[in-house]
Amino acid sequence: MAEMLRRAPLSRDRILLAAVALADEAGIESLSMRNLAQDLGVVPMALYKHVANKDELLDGMIDMVVSEIGPPVPDADWKRTVRRRILSARQVLRRHPWAPLAIESRNMATPAILAYLDSMVGTFRAGGLSADLAHHVMHAMGSRILGFSQELFDASRRAGRSGTTNPDPPAALPPEAAARFPHLAEIAMAASHDNESVVGQGCDDQFEFEFALDLLLDGIERLHQQAWTSSRRLR
Repeated sequence: MAEMLRRAPLSRDRILLAAVALADEAGIESLSMRNLAQDLGVVPMALYKHVANKDELLDGMIDMVVSEIGPPVPDADWKRTVRRRILSARQVLRRHPWAPLAIESRNMATPAILAYLDSMVGTFRAGGLSADLAHHVMHAMGSRILGFSQELFDASRRAGRSGTTNPDPPAALPPEAAARFPHLAEIAMAASHDNESVVGQGCDDQFEFEFALDLLLDGIERLHQQAWTSSRRLR
């Protein structure tokens, strides 16, 4: 793989492929413009003709990974469609274990992530969920919609965050993005919240936390009533 990348003409895609391969092999902490240039057999300055800086490089890497997630398959059962895509996303992120932390580190969602989320909201809406319910479901799903979750007992994830500060709240969806991702724009306007308790752009953090908690507790109660065991889980 490395030898093939060295022989190919330098391009943005070649740089991103090499960066993903480097992060897969040695971890995201090993990624630098110097190391990447060395892997590609070029001088570091050659990279800047295709990517402006490391932030743009990371965004491109994330989009390349997200593009590996399987597309939605037409299915009358929206739950099956959503579950299939989320499990596909999880398989992709297991191939690229650095990606969850990279995704979480960005203050703005990349175009590929926005397109993926927009299509997922579209699946919920096509399945008959209201825009209001879809709004809160997306909050409740959180990072699980992308195939990963912030595990409470995962020491490696905490270690990866050592010394970092909390990122700024995500910015509101700009008008041009709202036109490109209409499902996201629709659910962004669907729910009304108390402005005094809003955290970030237009969403009540306490309400969303309680909504997700109640959703999970209701599901746990239902499974308990069904005498559910892991050996009997539905596919």
